[in-house]
Amino acid sequence: MKLALVTYNDEGKYPGEGSREDTHLHHYLSQKELEVKYEIWTNPEVNWQQYDTIILKSPWDYFDKVNLFQNWLNELDHLGVRVLNPTSVVRWNLNKEYLLAVEEAGFTIVPTQLIEQAGKFTAASYFSTWNTKNIILKPAVSGGAKNTFSISQANNQLYETQINQLLQEEAFLVQPFMPEIQNKGEWSLIFFNGQFSHSVLKVPRSGDFRVQHYFGGAIIPTTPPVYVMHYAQQLLQQFAPGCLYARVDGVESNGEFRLMELELIEPMLYLNYSEQAYKNYYLALRQML
Repeated sequence: MKLALVTYNDEGKYPGEGSREDTHLHHYLSQKELEVKYEIWTNPEVNWQQYDTIILKSPWDYFDKVNLFQNWLNELDHLGVRVLNPTSVVRWNLNKEYLLAVEEAGFTIVPTQLIEQAGKFTAASYFSTWNTKNIILKPAVSGGAKNTFSISQANNQLYETQINQLLQEEAFLVQPFMPEIQNKGEWSLIFFNGQFSHSVLKVPRSGDFRVQHYFGGAIIPTTPPVYVMHYAQQLLQQFAPGCLYARVDGVESNGEFRLMELELIEPMLYLNYSEQAYKNYYLALRQML
């Protein structure tokens, strides 16, 4: 059985994101006598039909080339190649507008409003709506904190022109800043084939709001509360069927868990932060194969 472990052509935009994890995972799976080969998803020379299963590990730049990525998914569907995670789930997960569907299904999320492409952003209305002094804006299709803004009541006029220019190109999400991210941290729960594997708590460096490690955030292996685990399990049952991997990101706020993102395309899986993580990944993959 031939497997493709899909990565991307690193152009240096997102330093260090996942490369060590990918290398270790490839080595681990190869030692288990699986025939696994790295493939770059944008490489036009790859014969994808030669593979029995294609694993979307790190197509990290998909949000910079979203039309090309969707065309690639269409090609894989046309060839009839099995993809993990399934292409239907990946398409749904491409646009963070899915958060609104999750909320409609009864799950708590970080409060979110969508500004459609070519829409108008006026900061004052959001400060009033959420009774907050700080808001976060991010593209609906994005990753790695690309074009993500933290805006306060004091500096909002500095950003309005820039954001309205960006809105001519793509839609944005607006959310109130959750102070719990700085004083409690952001949870990431990792599941393989629907089964919980491990979790970490990500804490930004002092004065920042971005928890990514390449912005100085700390990553702490931690066991989540029971109610957080229950939330994540229920969420995956409904929105991540047939997925090899899933990462549930969120924050505890006023005694409840609020979803920030459900990562089903190219997340860091924090495999190096748990002794059992690589084994859990491998066993889940074997079950699905």
